[in-house]
Amino acid sequence: MYQRYAVYFTPPRDHSLAAFGAGWLGWDIVAGEPVRHPRLDGLPLPVEEITATPRRYGLHGTLKAPFVLNPDFSATELVETVRGYAGQQEPVEIGLLELDSIKQFVALRPVDPDPAFGALVADLVMALDRFRAPMGPQELQRRRGANLSPRQDELLRLWGYPYVLDEFRFHVTLSGSLSDNQQAQTRDVLEEALEPHLRRPFMLNELCLCGQLENGCFKLIERVPLRG
Repeated sequence: MYQRYAVYFTPPRDHSLAAFGAGWLGWDIVAGEPVRHPRLDGLPLPVEEITATPRRYGLHGTLKAPFVLNPDFSATELVETVRGYAGQQEPVEIGLLELDSIKQFVALRPVDPDPAFGALVADLVMALDRFRAPMGPQELQRRRGANLSPRQDELLRLWGYPYVLDEFRFHVTLSGSLSDNQQAQTRDVLEEALEPHLRRPFMLNELCLCGQLENGCFKLIERVPLRG
């Protein structure tokens, strides 16, 4: 039994970005085990400090944000529903990814997001929401402390996460909070290191159902192909 569940995008295991991302973050989400960080010169801080916040989530892009399983459903029912849903969906293009800054952290973002990708993710969020246990007042208040807009607060109350539907911005987080100078230095290093891994567009052709282990880190449970 996992503490929480989530549906993520992760690169195929044989894609070079998967290996690089696991090493960069220090956690292999597929194997569910720590990985030694690479040696990269020019970083403003040790890589283990830069990646401390996103490490436990592994290299991923959020589709359905982490949620506690509703006690009315079993984990088996969740898996079966994800399989059934994926079987009715066609693969969509995410496109080329590029390094960018989002507020105070560094991430990969699509160069030219395909509206069909956003539409599928929005539908997925709603289709699986019955499996999400309602948030308690303390959790709701904690999440409201993140300077949310009125629309984001509404989405939080409706769907358990503020950055969904029209507020969804796909990204793959690569760092924790950094100063402007630290971001610039980190991006300079990562631009060169990532270049070989970002030359081709990415597809969403499978849903990665993941679970949170007792140590707080996420592990892949199953890759579910889109077969529509």
